[in-house]
Amino acid sequence: MTPFTTVVGAAVPLLMDNVDTDVVIRIERLTALSKHELGPYAFEVLRHDADGRVNAHSPFDQAQFKQAPILLTGPNFGCGSSREGAVWALQGLGIRCVIAPSFGDIFYSNCFQNGVLPLRLPYDVVKRLAAQTSDGQEMTVDLTACTVTAPNGDALSFEVEAPRRRALLLGLDDIGMTLQQDGVIRAWQNNDRMRRPWVWSI
Repeated sequence: MTPFTTVVGAAVPLLMDNVDTDVVIRIERLTALSKHELGPYAFEVLRHDADGRVNAHSPFDQAQFKQAPILLTGPNFGCGSSREGAVWALQGLGIRCVIAPSFGDIFYSNCFQNGVLPLRLPYDVVKRLAAQTSDGQEMTVDLTACTVTAPNGDALSFEVEAPRRRALLLGLDDIGMTLQQDGVIRAWQNNDRMRRPWVWSI
């Protein structure tokens, strides 16, 4: 997993409430494509009309937001089904950080397991950031300092649970974090083999 320390770049404004994971990526794409092929199909229901033509009003294909690493969006982003592919699709678009007032719980957890930072900020703050970055101006998300720096220089503090913050900074998922305790685990196993050998005889 790629460590997350500081991300600088444009921010795609998608100020919609209750964007579910089926909007992020359709289920039929997940059954037909690998995780590394999902990016072009992220948000396809918003980016294309019924005939497959590009929707000129979608921000994702506007020049100033192409390959933007930050997504600004509304409350309850990532609600709906628990598909991890929604995070993979975002990564395929180049998104490393999603800023919203709130998230679907499973989507929120899936972000941390895949190196994407989900940040909770009040909706009025998200809207202000969207207004300041509307022409593609860059903003900065610094997980080391736990700050978001707007184009006008304002620094906004945020909080992330300490274990999850550490895991992102190190580029580790839950398995990787567990393996950091390999010595402790092996010591316990060796001690338990001596204390309860019958358990280990299988």
